[in-house]
Amino acid sequence: MSGPLTATAVVPTLAAARYVKQLVSHLGRKLEVRSEGESERLLLGTGSCLLVSRPDAVHLHATADTADGLERIEQVVGGHLERFGQRDELVVEWRRGS
Repeated sequence: MSGPLTATAVVPTLAAARYVKQLVSHLGRKLEVRSEGESERLLLGTGSCLLVSRPDAVHLHATADTADGLERIEQVVGGHLERFGQRDELVVEWRRGS
């Protein structure tokens, strides 16, 4: 195996900064959060998810050592973002890296 597994998602929204802040605030109660410049990284077990707020979208960059770990990150981060953004009909569509 050559390095960690990756998945990315771009979720269009004009409230990206608010959603990133809400995710970090909520998930940060149970997970470690690291600020990386203007981005935030959530640490989940054997992987992590970088949250990047752009003016028109939330960019998610997940990495994990195992397929199960990557799936868990996708479910936890993507599921919470979709729930928080239900009113705005946010949909997280992950794309797996090669």
